[in-house]
Amino acid sequence: MFLLSSFFFFYFAGVGVYIIFLPKILETLSYTPYQIGIIFSIVPLMRFLTPFLFLKIFSLNKTIYKFSLLVSWLSVIFLFFSIKNYYLLMANIAVFGISNGLVMPYIDSIALEKMKKNYGKSRLWGSLGFMIIGLILARYLSNYKVGLYFYLFIGTCISSIGYLISKNSKDFNLKKDISPIQKFSLLNNWQFWISIFLVQMSFGFFYNFFTIYETAHGISLEQVSYLWSLSIICEVIMFNYQDRILHLNLLTIIKFSIAITSLRWLLLYLFSDSLYISYLTQSFHAISFALFHTVTITYLFKLYTQKKLAMQFYHGISYGLGGFAGSIMAGYFYGQYLFLIASIIALLGFVSLLNFNKK
Repeated sequence: MFLLSSFFFFYFAGVGVYIIFLPKILETLSYTPYQIGIIFSIVPLMRFLTPFLFLKIFSLNKTIYKFSLLVSWLSVIFLFFSIKNYYLLMANIAVFGISNGLVMPYIDSIALEKMKKNYGKSRLWGSLGFMIIGLILARYLSNYKVGLYFYLFIGTCISSIGYLISKNSKDFNLKKDISPIQKFSLLNNWQFWISIFLVQMSFGFFYNFFTIYETAHGISLEQVSYLWSLSIICEVIMFNYQDRILHLNLLTIIKFSIAITSLRWLLLYLFSDSLYISYLTQSFHAISFALFHTVTITYLFKLYTQKKLAMQFYHGISYGLGGFAGSIMAGYFYGQYLFLIASIIALLGFVSLLNFNKK
C-alpha cells in the first residue's frame, strides 16, 4: 500500500504542475489561448485513442508498462527542449499522452486488486500531492524553468516508484477482461455515455483555463493556488466520507452532481471578479468531481458485467474524448463567456439523463 500511495502522491503532484501551472507558463511564453487549448487537448485525445489503436493489437503487460514509464520520463526531459516550439511541444505531448494512457490503467488495476475497498484511502495521497505542489510552485513560478525542474523531479519519482510496483506485482492482461457471455454495448446506454462526455467536456474549460481566467480578473497566482488547494481539501473530505451516501439512488446522485457542476460554472461567469465566489465554487469540487466520479464508477459496475472494459470506456469517453473536445472549445471560445458556455454544456449533460431510468 505504501508504494501505491507514493505513486498516487507523485503522479497527481505531476498533474498539478501540468494543469495548474503549465497553461500559465505557455501564456508567459506568448502562446495564444487557442494554441494552449490545442496543446492541452492532445493528452485526452491520446487517452481516448490508445485503448482502440494500441490495446487491440498488444496486451497491456508488465513489459509494455515499464516501457511506457520510461517514455513518459523521457518526454518530461524533452519538455525543456520543446517548450518554446509549438510543433515540437505538440509532438512531445502526444508521446506523453500515449505512454501515460498505458501507465494508469495498469496501476489502477493493481490498486483495485490489492486494496479493494481501501482504494480510496490510497487515492487520497494523490489529492494531497496535487495540493502540495500547487502551494509550493505558486511561490517559485517567476522563472518557468523552476516549474520544469519540479516536473522532472516528480517524473523521476513516478517512474522509479512505478518500476518498484511492477516488480512486486503479478502480471495481468487487460484482454482477459473481455467476456464472451455478453456483448459490450455503448448504444444500449447512449444517454448515460453522452452525459458523462458532456460533463467532462465542461471540465476541459476549467482544467485548462481556470488559472488564466482567474489571474486575468485580478486574482493573484498565489491566491489561485489556494483556490486549487481548497478544491482538493473538499475532494479529500468527500472521498473519505462519501460511502455514507452511496446507499442512496445512484442515478439521482449523478443528476444532482451534474446540476451542481452547471451551477458552479455559471457562478464563475456571473461573478468573475469575486474572490469569495471563486472559493465557493471551488468547494463544489467535492460534489462535481469527487462524488460524481465515485458514483459514476459504482453505477457502471452495476450496469455492466464487463467491469474493466466499462472502466476503460469511462476514462476514454469522459476524460479522453470529453477532455479533448473541452480543451479545443475552451481555447476557441476563451474570453468573457468561457464559463457560461461550460455551464450550458454541463446542463445539456443533465438534460440527457432526464429520461434515463436504468437501475
